[in-house]
Formats: sequence, C-alpha cells, structure tokens
Amino acid sequence: MTRIITRSFDSYTAAEAAVVRLEAAGHASDDITVLGSSADKVESDAARGAEIGGAVGSGAGLLAGLASLPLPGVGPVLAAGWIFGTLAVGATAGAAAGSLLSAMRGAGIATEEAHFLAETVRRGGAVVSVRVADDAAAEVESILDGAGPIDAKQRRAAYEREGWAGFDETAPPYKRRA
Repeated sequence: MTRIITRSFDSYTAAEAAVVRLEAAGHASDDITVLGSSADKVESDAARGAEIGGAVGSGAGLLAGLASLPLPGVGPVLAAGWIFGTLAVGATAGAAAGSLLSAMRGAGIATEEAHFLAETVRRGGAVVSVRVADDAAAEVESILDGAGPIDAKQRRAAYEREGWAGFDETAPPYKRRA
C-alpha cells in the first residue's frame, strides 16, 4: 500500500535539503513534491534549484524541475513534483494556478492537515510530501525528521492563538510583522 508522508519546514532551503537527502537515499523524484513560498527569493531559488538538480545527474532530480507560479492566498511559490502538476493546470491555460488546498486534498492529504500545510506555505515556509510504500515509510520519516521539520502541533497552536482557523485562499499573501 502507498502512503503520503509530509513534513513542513520553516524555510525553502531546509525543504530543499530534505529533498536532496531523499533522492540520495534512492527515493524517486517522481514520488516527491516540494512547495515553498518565498516571494523575495523565488527567481534566485528556482535557478539555484536547477543547478542542484543538474548536479544530481544529467538533469535528473526533482529540484531540476522547479517552477515558480502564483497561488491564490499565497503569492509566488516554488514548486516541483507530483502535487505541483495539479497546481500548474490553471497556469498552463494562462490563468492563475489552481488552489493549493484543493491540490493537497486531491493528493490524499487530510483536510485539517492540508489547511495547516497551506497556511505554513502562505507564511513563508515549505512542505515536502513523499508517496511511499509501507515498507519504506520508516526510512522516509527518518530522513524528513532528520532534516529539521517544524513541530506541527506547536506551530498549529501558535497559528490558532493568533486567531487562525484555517487556510483562506482569498486572503492576501501573508506579511511578516517587523
């Protein structure tokens, strides 16, 4: 049976490191998705990701396929992988990209978790999701946990203390307080 294992990270750089570790351990880039919001770094990170992905071998590697697209409620996002395909459908038609929340739910991520993950991306974080067979799940969890993900329970509680109740794609992109 196939499972989806997802972790969120405070930065796109941390998520990128997790992807590199997953691929180095032999996990197929076709089974990995990375999504990260960083409006001020989208262009430079996309170029950097292509360099890293190219270094993995002849254009192989998930990071070689990074693309930037605007998402409702989030703003510019760096994305690559199997969930990204759902998001890009609207963009290829010349419209805004699809809904981040819908793409995550459509990929099999539970609604409550999808809301939290989408909000994390909206606030400048990143998400890595991996489709994995049960017999490889422990290894993938170990790799992702070793890459320094955020504590989802604590972060969700912090969002809720601020009045957050769920991801709102009609909200403007998140602005960090100075």
